[in-house]
Amino acid sequence: MMLQVDPFPKLNRLPATLPDDGAINMALENGVPIFRASTVVQTRIEQLLARQQVRTLTAVEEEELDRYEEIDDYLSHLNRLVRNLVETQ
Repeated sequence: MMLQVDPFPKLNRLPATLPDDGAINMALENGVPIFRASTVVQTRIEQLLARQQVRTLTAVEEEELDRYEEIDDYLSHLNRLVRNLVETQ
């Protein structure tokens, strides 16, 4: 049985506010490592989303939120890939 792997997304840029240390956490779920944005990053995303509900984001804020969305998509893809690899073993 051959495992089909979707093309891995490419990140072109990271948000300027992304911390150099502690931006990503890893946890085990049923013996599988799962990667998530840290509490600091999640808080920043929540701040931007709350602002977006009240007013239009600035171009810089919109760009930042877009970069965080790309990171979220990337981590989701990575987590699916890891889960699929573990399940096929």
